Amino acid sequence: MKWNNALNDYKLYLKIERGLSANSIENYARDVQKLIKYLEDNNITTSPISISSEVIKQFIYTIAKHVNARSQSRIISGLRSFFGYLVFEDYRNDNPLELIEAPKIGRKLPDTLTEEEIDNIINAVDLSKPEGERNRAMLETLYGCGLRVSELVSLKLSDLFFDEGFIKVTGKGNKQRFVPIVESTQNYINLYKNQVRNHLPIKPGFEDTLFLNRRGKQLTRAMVFTIVKQLAESIGLNKSISPHTFRHSFATHLLQNDADLRSIQLMLGHESITTTEIYVHVDKSHLTKVVETYHPRK
Repeated sequence: MKWNNALNDYKLYLKIERGLSANSIENYARDVQKLIKYLEDNNITTSPISISSEVIKQFIYTIAKHVNARSQSRIISGLRSFFGYLVFEDYRNDNPLELIEAPKIGRKLPDTLTEEEIDNIINAVDLSKPEGERNRAMLETLYGCGLRVSELVSLKLSDLFFDEGFIKVTGKGNKQRFVPIVESTQNYINLYKNQVRNHLPIKPGFEDTLFLNRRGKQLTRAMVFTIVKQLAESIGLNKSISPHTFRHSFATHLLQNDADLRSIQLMLGHESITTTEIYVHVDKSHLTKVVETYHPRK
C-alpha cells in the first residue's frame, strides 16, 4: 500500500464515516503528510503497513526540536487516528503509536472579551456600508448564540425559527442542535435580511444561505476572521481575538450570570461536559459564588 493511496482512503473515511468538515480532514491529513515528508527527506523506504514504532519515534523526536508540546501532542494524536483507521480496515494488526505517549500539556484557557469590549467591537461596524448590517448581524449571532464560525457561515434561512425563539445549528459531524436566539439578535438578522440581502444578486445554490458576500455567495470562514480582526484593530483592542472568542465569551458570560454547565454544554454543542468545564477555570469566581449561595455554613 502506498502512502498517498492510504491517505486518500483515510480522508474519504473521515468525510463519509465520521462526517468531519473539510477543514478538520485537512488538519488530520497534514499530520500524516508531515510523516511522509520526513520519510522522503531521510530516504526511509517503508509503507503505512510496515512502518515500525521505532521509525515513528524517531520522527517525533525530530519534530520535537521545532514545535511546542501542544503541536507535538496534536501530531501524535493525528497519527494515532490514521493508524487506528488502518487497523480498523485490517491493513495492520497493530497501531505503532499505541505505546507512544504525547507530551503532558496544560489545558489552554480560551481568551474572552468583556461585555464592554464586545459592545465596542460591534459599535465599530460601519453601518453606512451595505455590508455593515450583515457584519453587525453576524457578530450579534456569534455572541448571542455561541456559534462556531463554520456554523455561522453555513446558517440557512430555513434554520431560523424566530416564532419559537430558536435557530437550528449544524455542528461538528453534521450534528444538529437548537439554540435559543434572543429578540434583539433576531431584529438585527431581520434588518440585514430585509434591507440588504434582498437586494443582492444571489448565485444559484445559495438562495437559502443566510450570510452572503457581495457576489451573492456564502461567506468564507477566512472572511469572518478578517472582519473581526479589522474591527478589533479599529478600536485599538490589545488582545489577539478571532470569531471563536465570541463563542468563548458567550459561555463565560452565561456562567458568570449563574447559568448551569449542562445548559451551556447543550447550547455549545459539546459532546462531553468535560469540554464545557474549561469555562469554570476561566471564571473561578463562579465557584466562590456557588459555595457562598448554597453551602449550609456560608
